[in-house]
Amino acid sequence: MAKFRYAYEKIVGLKASEKRQAEWMLSDAIGKLQTEQMSLDQLRSERKQWEERLLELSTSAVSLSELTTIQHYLDHLDSCIMNKIAEVHQAKGVVEQSRSHLGMKMKDEKVWLQAKERELFRFQQATLLQEQNELDEMATVRFMIAAP
Repeated sequence: MAKFRYAYEKIVGLKASEKRQAEWMLSDAIGKLQTEQMSLDQLRSERKQWEERLLELSTSAVSLSELTTIQHYLDHLDSCIMNKIAEVHQAKGVVEQSRSHLGMKMKDEKVWLQAKERELFRFQQATLLQEQNELDEMATVRFMIAAP
């Protein structure tokens, strides 16, 4: 009995490899997005703490220079937060690009796997037909031998 060999097996393997690579890229992009979001959350938390401190100090006797220093630091944190928001937005774009790329690779792999499955089905049908023909021939030969 013949063994099934798909002529384009290396292409199927390549497509599977490309899909795995796209999955890794998406995973990496999601990791970077999460890191950026955590960093943004930390900046916002720090800003909130300094803002609360500024409010506490504004009700007590504190020098104007200390209040302006804290206000300048809050302004700096605002700038950092705006930059981080832009970085988060950019990271989200990379994630979406990676998702799209992965989707294309998954479709590409699926097309090649379906082609392989169709070829396997044809091979199995041809093998079954060949076996049936051989069985029919054996039955015919036996009938001819048994008939005087």
